[in-house]
Amino acid sequence: MSPDLNEDPLLTPGEVAQIVRVSRKTVTRWANAGRIPVVRTPGGHARFRRSDVDALLNGGAR
Repeated sequence: MSPDLNEDPLLTPGEVAQIVRVSRKTVTRWANAGRIPVVRTPGGHARFRRSDVDALLNGGAR
């Protein structure tokens, strides 16, 4: 059974940057370094699960 996306919304790098109070470039660097998991859209755009952002804020990614 696939997870319901409404329960764990996907955020853009800009939205993550606003939440964490860093630049979009920093969010991209974190994704490239594996610090936060990235989900790619069919068009290749980066998106981030809200739960992963919350985990990062609470002391690290899962």
